[in-house]
Amino acid sequence: MLSNKNRIKSAADYRQTVRRGERFRGRYCVCYAIATEVGKPARFGFIVSRSVGMAHTRNLIRRRLKAISAEILADGVSAVDVVYRAHPGAALATYSELRRDLISVVARIRLVSDSAVKAVES
Repeated sequence: MLSNKNRIKSAADYRQTVRRGERFRGRYCVCYAIATEVGKPARFGFIVSRSVGMAHTRNLIRRRLKAISAEILADGVSAVDVVYRAHPGAALATYSELRRDLISVVARIRLVSDSAVKAVES
């Protein structure tokens, strides 16, 4: 699963990522991403509101998001804070559908951050 160093825990960090971060829309969630210092580990936060469903459904979606985030970390993502805000449709999505959606969104995040790094290096 996700270790503590890879979790966004404070309300101020959530607020900063959602307000100042770039927004990426997926089918089942909206992701907010903001670049952090080079060399820092990637951190993930999860927002699953009551509109998604009952408590057991929300917890299931949150566990799935954490497992997918751990897979994304294994691919070498770093120096970014990402907050996932689940849509109500996430409750009806299978694990593989949710995984496919999040991986495509994170790929877009990486493309944007890679182009930003190249612009700074130029």
